Amino acid sequence: MPEFLALIRRGIRLPPSGWTLAAMLAFYVLAGLFGRDPWKGEDAIHIGTAWHMLQHGQWLAPELAGRAFHEPPLYYWSGALGGLLFGWLLPAHEAIRLASGLWITLTLLGLYYAGRELYGPDSAAASPLLLAGSLGLLVHAHDAQPMLIALAAYAAALGALSALGRKPRLAAPLYGAALAGCLLGTGIAPTLPLLLIAPAALWLAEDRRQAGRTLALGLGLAMLLALPWPLLLLAVEPARFHAWLATELAPFATPFSLSGLGRFSAMLPWFAFPAMPLAAWTLWTRRREIGRPAILLPLAFLLLTLLLLAWTYRPREIPALLLLPPLALLATPGALALRRGAANAFDWFAMSTFSLFTAVVWVCWSAMALGWPERLARRIVTLRPGFVGHFDLLALLVGLLVTAWWAWLILTAPRSPYRSLTHWTLGFTMLWLLATTLVTPWFDYGNSYRPVAEAIARALPENRSCVAERGLSDTQRASLAYFANIEPLAENTPAGKACDWLITVGDGRRQAQTQPPGAEWQKVWEGSRPGIRRDKFRLFRR
Repeated sequence: MPEFLALIRRGIRLPPSGWTLAAMLAFYVLAGLFGRDPWKGEDAIHIGTAWHMLQHGQWLAPELAGRAFHEPPLYYWSGALGGLLFGWLLPAHEAIRLASGLWITLTLLGLYYAGRELYGPDSAAASPLLLAGSLGLLVHAHDAQPMLIALAAYAAALGALSALGRKPRLAAPLYGAALAGCLLGTGIAPTLPLLLIAPAALWLAEDRRQAGRTLALGLGLAMLLALPWPLLLLAVEPARFHAWLATELAPFATPFSLSGLGRFSAMLPWFAFPAMPLAAWTLWTRRREIGRPAILLPLAFLLLTLLLLAWTYRPREIPALLLLPPLALLATPGALALRRGAANAFDWFAMSTFSLFTAVVWVCWSAMALGWPERLARRIVTLRPGFVGHFDLLALLVGLLVTAWWAWLILTAPRSPYRSLTHWTLGFTMLWLLATTLVTPWFDYGNSYRPVAEAIARALPENRSCVAERGLSDTQRASLAYFANIEPLAENTPAGKACDWLITVGDGRRQAQTQPPGAEWQKVWEGSRPGIRRDKFRLFRR
């Protein structure tokens, strides 16, 4: 007990290392993985795909709600394995979402190793903290998201290439595993920067002959690990293999886009904050060392990735995640070399911003659970018609504990170059955990398709033969399959045309989309997610 009290008085040690750093990163990884439904968008799609793999035992190739889903399988293997191992303890979607926790953990570990190799042990902790503190990563890091495998691969490859000359026995398997994991997890396009950076790493190496052998061994290992799946798919289901390969190669048929390059670059100041401005500060303060591996390796990797994105992807948040590992690594020296005034300003901004938003979350919780303030409580119901808040003692206790921990961190963190970065990353994580603990029921009510799926299931008879669909998105089909075990067939297929039940979705505000699909169809049910009028679901019977 005296040691615990001494720890409370002493506060956190900076720079963080050992168990302290592990606890900080574990806090980030686990916050927000649990306690919520699969949300519309990527989360529902990838959970639904892994759930289908687990339920039907079709491990060779992913399927989404019973239809071929031409994606690499590694994330779905890891998600289905999580469901298999922990489905007895957690809801299936939370057990599947543990795969994201695994891949983001590997990302943070790989970036820590890369930072230690490039900048030394005292600076290593800053690299994963910068990545974890990036605004654009937080939500995606806690969704079911295959792109997290590419982040883990990029971090591992940066670590391997940083140790290319000094630790070839570690660098070769690490680089090979990164290549294979990226290809099996996210496909051909994200794997290209890992290959294209190899010549630059070879040129930067002190012993190029040794580095060349290491890279060749890594490439051989990658082929050994990655090729069995596509070869097996080609042997067993050649049509699906060719469809997957066509999907993978389709982005390369588009011309390079300067506008795409500009739009991806324009995203970075907010999406990669605070890593982006700190990376710029690194380049300025170390401009005379730009040819050294510590600066040139992450910078070259960043530029190669940016060019690849402009060629093969539309400007969106998901592919922009690929820019974060090299940016966080490049920002590491700058984060620890801020001038005192800038560091104090960043520290003050982090503490005041997250403290203010913490207060906002508590007021919103009070309106939801206690009905005060009354005006805000009425507004909450207006935005989510039918929502009824309730008091949850466990959520309250967790929220109080997290808030008290944040106050303790502010009061006890010692002066250190790490202080502002620690306050930013842990404050950001604290706010996310607080929000997902206290106000998740409100977000779930509007972002989950559970109510719609369960209502459709109640309206359908148990002895139905099949159900067709018209206009449903991947998210909606995945949610119907997961929440209600309904895998509707496409209406325009021979099997779909034979169905006597039809689900449609359209904009409820447009008259043309509210009409029955034909004279032989009779509407049985109509509904939508609370407060969302544009997605009006209708169930028809022939």
